[in-house]
Amino acid sequence: MNVRKVVHLTSAHPRYDTRIFIKMCSSLATADYEVTLIVADGQGEESKNGISIIDVGAKSRQRFKRMTETVSKVYKAAARLNADVYHLHDPELIPIGLKLKKKGYKVIFDAHEDLPKQLKSKPYLNTLFRKMLPIIFEAYEKFAFKKLDALVGATPSITKKLKSINSKSYNINNYPILGELNLETSFDWDAKLNEICYLGNIAKIRGIKEVLSSLNYTPNVTLNLAGKFSEKHVENEVKTWDAWQQVNELGFIDREKAAEVLARSKAGVVTFHNYPNHVDAQPNKMFEYMSAGLPIITSDFPMWKEVVEGNKCGICVNPLDSKAIASAINYIIENPVKAKEMSTNSLSAVKEKYNWAAEEITLFKLYKEIIG
Repeated sequence: MNVRKVVHLTSAHPRYDTRIFIKMCSSLATADYEVTLIVADGQGEESKNGISIIDVGAKSRQRFKRMTETVSKVYKAAARLNADVYHLHDPELIPIGLKLKKKGYKVIFDAHEDLPKQLKSKPYLNTLFRKMLPIIFEAYEKFAFKKLDALVGATPSITKKLKSINSKSYNINNYPILGELNLETSFDWDAKLNEICYLGNIAKIRGIKEVLSSLNYTPNVTLNLAGKFSEKHVENEVKTWDAWQQVNELGFIDREKAAEVLARSKAGVVTFHNYPNHVDAQPNKMFEYMSAGLPIITSDFPMWKEVVEGNKCGICVNPLDSKAIASAINYIIENPVKAKEMSTNSLSAVKEKYNWAAEEITLFKLYKEIIG
């Protein structure tokens, strides 16, 4: 049997990224693909989970340099590998995808986010750029995506847009791996503390200020906060607040530690602000909370309400209303019987619908169709 060589490329994500490494690359490696992952983190090369990791050196902290120098290094490393398929995970890699396509290789682009929508909420862009860049990039997407062999969308809404450009578009949701974040103590409600958790990137538009403000109305509750602040000025500000005394700051944590945090918490919070790229998103953390049997407190976006209220596994709130967030926290803390029901429903929904096993099938189908 011919060995099928697959290369996944990222210039921005960490090497053990959940979607790229833990799910896609690891799944392909178990299916007898020869998998290489190209990263830019400066941590050196290694082999893990049957995946060869090539490091082109730490990416530049300057966006322009990352989009030029780092991308160029990623391309040179990729071109040397002569793979059957190249799978790209960052918008800045689209130009090298076109170069690889010109050389006769099969190329897939994986849209984790709807970038034109995302650009509309970037805090570092001025008003003019927030209006113009989405238009420019949308036009570029339509030009480039038609030329690639396949596209992957991380949510149904992204995939719907991709299909309007290229019929070879596949929806592969970022659902959790069953059992990965479960511990034996995850469902022992009596052993849990009066703690809630937030895991992931921390930013103003992801609701950190409102969540912290809600702690003023939940005096006996601790917030387990895991992740890194994307805005230094926001971090500096909130750390001066009285509510910060109720925060257990964990920084970046690995999957093992994440499982421990989820096991001891009584609810998971994901209250992103109402921005175009958030409303149609399916936050990975929401389903990971559910996979650990946590009741969830989320923004009241229609798509999110369909998951939360449809499965009776949490409470949806106005993400800008700190008192509403506090009320949801207090309800879960003060009503253990209802909270346990939500916990059971969360896990059941993940087992039945929102898990990686079903998405893995689509991934294999995509590769079979592309490689032949």
